[in-house]
Amino acid sequence: MNSIELKIENKIAYITLNRPEVFNSFNREMALRLQDTLDACEVNDEVRVIVLTGNGKAFCAGQDLKEVTSPELNPGFKKILEEHYNPIILRIRNIEKPIIAAVNGVAAGAGANIALACDVVVASEKASFIQAFSLIGLIPDSAGTFFLPRLIGFQKASALMMLGDKVSAEEAERLGMIYKYVPSEEFQETIQKLALKMAQMPTKALGLIKKTLNQSFTNNLEQQLSVESKYQIKAASSEDYQEGVSAFIEKRKPNFRGK
Repeated sequence: MNSIELKIENKIAYITLNRPEVFNSFNREMALRLQDTLDACEVNDEVRVIVLTGNGKAFCAGQDLKEVTSPELNPGFKKILEEHYNPIILRIRNIEKPIIAAVNGVAAGAGANIALACDVVVASEKASFIQAFSLIGLIPDSAGTFFLPRLIGFQKASALMMLGDKVSAEEAERLGMIYKYVPSEEFQETIQKLALKMAQMPTKALGLIKKTLNQSFTNNLEQQLSVESKYQIKAASSEDYQEGVSAFIEKRKPNFRGK
């Protein structure tokens, strides 16, 4: 059984974490395979949006603790962070295509923070998010200390990280942690409709929005205005911009090609 499944249809790449017997927790093999799969999607012109989800009851329970407690298998935390999770987060943020986290169940530890690094997070009402690190004497990694305070504010993020409280999908939406939650019976249809909509949008512009937002985390106002100018000029040179303007003038639906 492959630990990562990939299906591409309608310009959408569905990447599924596939270790359901351990709630899709990461071992080294799965982490490296996910990196390779993201790389393949990045360079595939047939892919215009990526959906990341989990198989079974969980989205991802974080690190497989059996691996880190095994004398034979334990790669050590330095290797786990520098070769597994950090590269995954950087790929998610640097791929110039939108990535949707379809959180079908519990997202804990690194699993929660990988979801929060994605561009759009949609959760099933059965999903939950938990910064489980402190409960076993660790600190949040996988960019959790970077993204979570920016999403929900310092005080709330600090408390969730220190106390390890479980956050329901409904509460996550209320806090601004995720885009939205939906009833379980509507989850798959909602994800498919959202992914299809984004796959038909101007991919170059979406990628540039992502790059602009990435730089906003560290820029001051003057610097960010400069970044906006740079990427707006680039967006205006795209075929999709010309198509969007033509469609608007001609009062028709645009046919964006992602170029």
